[in-house]
Amino acid sequence: MSASDKADNPGADDYAQRLTADARERRWPNVRPRDAATLIIIDRTGPVPKVLMGRRHPRHTFMPGMFVFPGGRIEDGDRRMNVTGSLAETCETRLMARVQRPTMSRARALALAAIRETFEETGLLFGSREFGTPDNPPPGVWSDFAAHGVYPDLEALTFIARAITPPRRPKRFDARFFAIDHASLAHRIEGVVGPTSELDQLAWVTFEETKAFALPAVTRVVLDELADRIARGFAPWLPVPFYYEKNRAWVREEL
Repeated sequence: MSASDKADNPGADDYAQRLTADARERRWPNVRPRDAATLIIIDRTGPVPKVLMGRRHPRHTFMPGMFVFPGGRIEDGDRRMNVTGSLAETCETRLMARVQRPTMSRARALALAAIRETFEETGLLFGSREFGTPDNPPPGVWSDFAAHGVYPDLEALTFIARAITPPRRPKRFDARFFAIDHASLAHRIEGVVGPTSELDQLAWVTFEETKAFALPAVTRVVLDELADRIARGFAPWLPVPFYYEKNRAWVREEL
């Protein structure tokens, strides 16, 4: 990171230290992290930017009651779903950086996983209704998505962060965080979020308001990174932070 970047983002040096200081149990067998993706929806129409967060149901065994962004691991259909638009070249290049066997199809699948998981967990469909119903969608969730006449739009996504879960945790993900503007919403299904769902409530909140929420440590750091990115103009050439653990200490690199 250059001196000018540090001046624009003075908290960057502290983020990895905060993750290192967070206490974590390590009593599970170690597993390889699985490719996963998360979508952060931003509303910048008001005087202060807001993000959409969902609260995990209190009865969940994994992160119960925590506020999170919708997301999950790649599924087979994410490699085959038809789309409109393509990932920006900078996003695609950074998604393929620091991975084994990098391919454009893998980068594309990560972006589609973020859109699909958001649809599953919130009922929000991000994409375009200008081209009719997508042809031959993969069975399952993507077929349900396509039935609403929406093509997922990869051009609307911005890759903003990456983090790998430390070893010997109950679940390990190599998570890519994407951001999208709320204006890219094509359709919404009501009743997906509720007392019997994975997320029992959604909330539009400012970055300041998230400080009062129960959040996973990495979610809080990514929120701070996103706030910094917005303050710096959200330009496409801004670097993407990459967090991982080495010798029990978190490292922050830039892609």
